[in-house]
Amino acid sequence: MALVAGIDSSTQSCKVVIRDADTGALLRHGRAAHPEGTEVHPDHWWDALQEAIHQAGGLDDVAAVSVGGQQHGMVCLDADGKVIRPAILWNDTRSAGSARELTRTAGDGDPAAGARYWASATGTVPVASLTLTKLHWLAASEPENAAKVAAVCLPHDWLTWRLLGYGEGSGPESLEALTTDRSDASGTGYYSTAEGGYLTEVLASSLGHVPLLPDVLGPLDSAGKTPAGALVAAGAGDNAAAALGVGAAVGDVVMSLGTSGTVFAVSGIPAADPSGLVAGFADAAGNYLPLVCTLNASRVFDATAALLDVSIEEFNELALSAENGAGGLTLVPYFDGERTPNLPNATGSLHGITRGNYTPANLARAAVEGVVCSLADGLQALRDQGVEARRIILVGGGAQSTAVQQAAARLLGIGISVPRPGEYVADGAARQAAAALAGQFPQWALDAVDLTAGQDDAGVLARYRRFAALQA
Repeated sequence: MALVAGIDSSTQSCKVVIRDADTGALLRHGRAAHPEGTEVHPDHWWDALQEAIHQAGGLDDVAAVSVGGQQHGMVCLDADGKVIRPAILWNDTRSAGSARELTRTAGDGDPAAGARYWASATGTVPVASLTLTKLHWLAASEPENAAKVAAVCLPHDWLTWRLLGYGEGSGPESLEALTTDRSDASGTGYYSTAEGGYLTEVLASSLGHVPLLPDVLGPLDSAGKTPAGALVAAGAGDNAAAALGVGAAVGDVVMSLGTSGTVFAVSGIPAADPSGLVAGFADAAGNYLPLVCTLNASRVFDATAALLDVSIEEFNELALSAENGAGGLTLVPYFDGERTPNLPNATGSLHGITRGNYTPANLARAAVEGVVCSLADGLQALRDQGVEARRIILVGGGAQSTAVQQAAARLLGIGISVPRPGEYVADGAARQAAAALAGQFPQWALDAVDLTAGQDDAGVLARYRRFAALQA
């Protein structure tokens, strides 16, 4: 029985799962925390990985390993492989001005023309999260550090490199061993998702020179072996790894309800959205992964439960006790502004209040329906890019609510699959490790509850969109 390891190196923590390569059965697991902040020295990731591996019983009996990692983070190395400065993470916003400048400059002063250029060239309009904008900021704000950059890589690339036995002081030759994959490369801002290659001229104009960039591996390729002899797979960005973890295929849309929301699809065609709503990423299996973010998901449930002075379990029971449509009550859940649509200064709003419908149950129901409707807008943005949606895979903490599941099946009008809670990113990385070992992706069974599509017989989505449009 061959064993494989999957690693999820996220913003908050590192998780490791050890699974049977043939069946996917979970055998061992471990977890260790990462420091807080939007700027972290990569050594902390390595230390957390060692602790998580130790908790998981080590890798001595593992035949292959793969890393799923937080996307976009900027890791800069000098000629000897030393980290030049702490990595700037995806959630650091200091490069927002650089993103605007890149868009404006590409359009000769016209932001709309610049957005069209970037969408066509890379699949994604620059925002502060992208690696390119961080490198642009580095060149302007820390020119001495920028001049030292001999290689630039992403968090999962750097951990893969370390697993191969390289590190600080390894020397210039070791930089040639840096690798990445399509999914993570597609989130840099200097990689063409559609064409499958780096845009070195973009780097030259932003950083001032073109550093060494990791080789982009295919889905079944390996980066090499660990010093102990385990095969190291290509790895992936976290969303692409999650798609592997839940077994998403072309026609599947993954909706994740965490603190915020994400809606992404496995698609056979690349996306290029000049509005900037859809990020045109690649996936980890040879397809594409267009993705939409929303800012308000389970936090809306938490806030409403706190207002009603009930637990989250009681909140869900209240929502289930109300009728579809919440008696005409509509919540537009832009509590923290919104990304889809792009309304950063928007606020939430409650509409249709009467003395008859203003009840705790209807308010709970309206909160659930509002969040699902917000995700439906994300789904529509994907469809506008030509994405086919045959099934919704509902994941994340908020997806475990029966009220959310039923609302999603009814309002989205598509069959819903709700996998058992798990470490989807680490599981996807483990599945990729098994694929690198066997030469094909294994068909691991997924424990999930399936719900058939319903009908929005109360007109909830149309009413929601009418009120949401008032925020524009």
